[in-house]
Amino acid sequence: MHIFSSEIPTSKTQTITHPILDTAKVFLDIKREDQIHKEVSGNKFRKLKYNLLEAKKKGHNTVLTFGGAYSNHIAATAAAGKIIGVQTIGVIRGEELAGNLEKTLSENDTLRLAFDAGMHFKFISREMYRDKSSTSFLEQLKNEFSSCFIIPEGGTNALAVKGCEEILTLNDTVYDIICCAVGTGGTIAGVINSTNSNQSVLGFPALKGNFLSTDIKKYTSKTNWKLINDYHFGGYGKINRELVEFINTFSEEQHITLDPIYTAKMIFGIFDRIQKGVFKKNTRILAIHTGGLQGIAGMNKKLEKKKLPLITIGY
Repeated sequence: MHIFSSEIPTSKTQTITHPILDTAKVFLDIKREDQIHKEVSGNKFRKLKYNLLEAKKKGHNTVLTFGGAYSNHIAATAAAGKIIGVQTIGVIRGEELAGNLEKTLSENDTLRLAFDAGMHFKFISREMYRDKSSTSFLEQLKNEFSSCFIIPEGGTNALAVKGCEEILTLNDTVYDIICCAVGTGGTIAGVINSTNSNQSVLGFPALKGNFLSTDIKKYTSKTNWKLINDYHFGGYGKINRELVEFINTFSEEQHITLDPIYTAKMIFGIFDRIQKGVFKKNTRILAIHTGGLQGIAGMNKKLEKKKLPLITIGY
């Protein structure tokens, strides 16, 4: 039986020890969703699970989705497609990348992973990419690729939220606060739906903007959550020396590698808020590690160009 079945995989929880936590008398555990699967890890596994089961159920042999050149979702979809035996197509933002595909693949680890897993690429302009959700463009893609099964950018839809509702288990009812990084909003919506009445959820957006609340409300009617918009470090994919050093120190001390786009910003924000006394004593916090470690290689190339320290991949 392949990994995408009706069975629900569970991830282990790792306790964090740190003087900051001891001083504040706050407890922090990290749910290691990044360890579910080497190539389809974290929330990408959860989001893809029911989408791929639905695609197979409806008899589709091609799955199409969207993403940028360093998208975790693109890499995970390609790997998942290879596992279950369906063709994958990635509609990639940036038509200039198609000019010399061999050069693009040699310089971009994410696209190389996807290509090696059998994904076909359709590179489009950034202007066209902005219309990726329009009915006319989606119909055009269905005609071009013979009624493929389409999964939206980032994987977020009702099926993805259903998968993310399986992140929390009965063992997690002991926590007061659940923390989750936020990209397109699907993961946190699923987490919110799984919480009980005495728990609250904090979302840490990885990008600027206040539109995420509206997107999240499409998939949950609960109100026990809020977004913390102070730790995006300038926007999506933005990073500085302080965050790199935090990632490397955390990895060395806790034996957990954090991805720089999502989880690292969340964990940085949690520690900052603990130091500022935001949480009451004896608060039990569970933070969700949503994976995305494949993106570190691409980020390190950007850091190298800026002559900044590189992220150490240790665990």
